[in-house]
Amino acid sequence: MENVQVGQLVRSSAGRDKGNIYLVYDLLDEAFVRVIDGVKKKLTNPKRKNIKHLEIFPVKADCIAEKLIKGELVTEKEISETIKTLGLSHIN
Repeated sequence: MENVQVGQLVRSSAGRDKGNIYLVYDLLDEAFVRVIDGVKKKLTNPKRKNIKHLEIFPVKADCIAEKLIKGELVTEKEISETIKTLGLSHIN
C-alpha cells in the first residue's frame, strides 16, 4: 500500500469521478480503499476506489481520522468543509 491513511486527502485520477476530491474513509486491502466527500459519497455509502486510480496528497485531516478510527460521530458537513479547507490550501 502506498502509505495511504484514514483521513488522507486524495483526488480521483480515473473513472467517472475523475478530478473529485475525497478523504480516505477506510483501507480495504493493499489495492483498495473507500473514500467519502460528505456530499455525493457519504458515510453511509462510501466509494470503493483502486489506490492506483488516486492521486495521494501529503495532507491528512487528523481530527476526522481520529473520530473515524475511534468510531465517533462525524457529520457530512464536517467532512465536506474539511475537504474544502484542505483542498484549497494543498491543491492547485
